[in-house]
Amino acid sequence: MNTFQAIIIAIIEGITEFLPVSSTGHMIIASSFFGIEHDEFTKLFTIVIQLGAILSVVVLYFKRFFQTFDFYFKLLVAFIPAVVFGLLFSKKIDALLESPLTVAVSLLIGGIILLKVDDWFADSEEIQTSNEISYLQAFKIGLFQCLAMVPGVSRSGASIVGGMSQKLSRTTAAEFSFFLAVPTMLGATAKKCYDYYKDGLVLSHDQINFLIIGNVVAFIVALLAIKSFIGFLTKHGFKVFGYYRIIAGIVLLAIHFFIHPLTVI
Repeated sequence: MNTFQAIIIAIIEGITEFLPVSSTGHMIIASSFFGIEHDEFTKLFTIVIQLGAILSVVVLYFKRFFQTFDFYFKLLVAFIPAVVFGLLFSKKIDALLESPLTVAVSLLIGGIILLKVDDWFADSEEIQTSNEISYLQAFKIGLFQCLAMVPGVSRSGASIVGGMSQKLSRTTAAEFSFFLAVPTMLGATAKKCYDYYKDGLVLSHDQINFLIIGNVVAFIVALLAIKSFIGFLTKHGFKVFGYYRIIAGIVLLAIHFFIHPLTVI
């Protein structure tokens, strides 16, 4: 990885982290384009810089993020499924980070689902604030979030759909998804760094700089992207993102079958 590649991947992360299009999937595609998708540091980089983007939530939603202990307990309950599944399937998840083909299929399937989501839950909106979410609803949203361990599914998309299935409004589901991302990405970053060092790998001076640059760039870009997404989602729903995912998935599959095979795990 070089500085240019680090910046480009970080920009992609900042733009896509809060969109239901899979930031990890897009970073895998970019890494594959650069020919660095198999590098262990690249896989660490794509996880760690998501934390920089996620921290933009704390800045933008400062007053709403620092709430009652009851709110934090709900986030903890929603976070538990990710901990369990992450520990059980960490090696398989890590292997999937090298698979653009997995991303292509996930983008296509997820796009079809997003075209239907607004219709599925059109009459079910009841909960308008995060404080109204029950512990059981929080846990179920956390289960939906685990689907995003498959690259291309989209963590924000899965958890927002999970929230809407629990009668949250689109805006409330999106905001709770953003809040849930904070402990989730803190945990994912800590686990990935631990595994990296446990495998005997050591960060070079340049790699540390890449991580700093990546987090700063992802943070700044995400600050600009998150508000726009909330406004767009409230007015227009998911269909545009569904069409985008379908087109992207078809293009990637066409590349795989007709131009150059994508990595298969």
